[in-house]
Amino acid sequence: MSDYKEILYDKQQNGELIKINRPEALNAITRPMLKEIHHALKEAEADPEIRAVVLTGAGRAFSSGFDQATTSGRRRDIQWPQGIQTDMSAADLMNYWSADDVKLIRIFEMTKRVIGAVRGWAMGGGCWLALYTHMTIAAEDAVFAQPEVRHGSNTSFMWTLLAGFKNALRYGLVGDHIDAQEALRIGLVNKVVPADRLLDECFSIVERIAHVPPETVKINLQISTMGLQMIGLRDALRMDETLSIPAHMMLNEEFRRPLDEVRAKEGTKAYLQKRDGPFQPEPFGPRAKKRQ
Repeated sequence: MSDYKEILYDKQQNGELIKINRPEALNAITRPMLKEIHHALKEAEADPEIRAVVLTGAGRAFSSGFDQATTSGRRRDIQWPQGIQTDMSAADLMNYWSADDVKLIRIFEMTKRVIGAVRGWAMGGGCWLALYTHMTIAAEDAVFAQPEVRHGSNTSFMWTLLAGFKNALRYGLVGDHIDAQEALRIGLVNKVVPADRLLDECFSIVERIAHVPPETVKINLQISTMGLQMIGLRDALRMDETLSIPAHMMLNEEFRRPLDEVRAKEGTKAYLQKRDGPFQPEPFGPRAKKRQ
């Protein structure tokens, strides 16, 4: 078994528990973490004793998204009006954002069921991570959003696939927070349970899957996932990757420069407040009430 640093990997109850393990940072995502998650999924897929995978986060959050502390440095020496870091060319920046894509299609293409167990924040890249699992069970305190679109970023077509066109446009384009019950209503999750029952609920599904012949599970899973790809899902997700580059690079100086300057001078907390302040109160979740 691999020596993982940012995730935990534990076989139990006919399944595999993969736990994002940076609770002090609300399980913020790093590139090494993504590599570890994909490696752990490969291990699970190769192990005949594992019938399904449960993906969750340690502590009080699933994942707060990409780690601003490790990624914000690339924004601290921006040359305007181009919006390009001093030591990078436009080609370098395009390659950077292309490589920064989460590549979550690998989760969707697993031949063993992946169940997302979400409690607390599932924001940005953490939200996408939850959406790409084959099933998603949410705790009552779960909150989903992709607030990064507010500072210049791309959405994911998985929002449209799961929530439908109009709901995806309502929430996906402005980064608004939605709580577990709203996520259930629009189709982002399968079920909402109390937080203390979250993993039990997920592993009860794993145990039911274990009663079905593994070949049958694999075939029937592929009927669904490959069918979606045949009608265009993979092309849509590749379009996500392609359009993520101009979404990050074609930054309007009027909108983006003040945000970058606040982050450089005052830190991430002030940056997030300046970015998200105009959107508060959020329609759902802990930010649904204005702070005093």
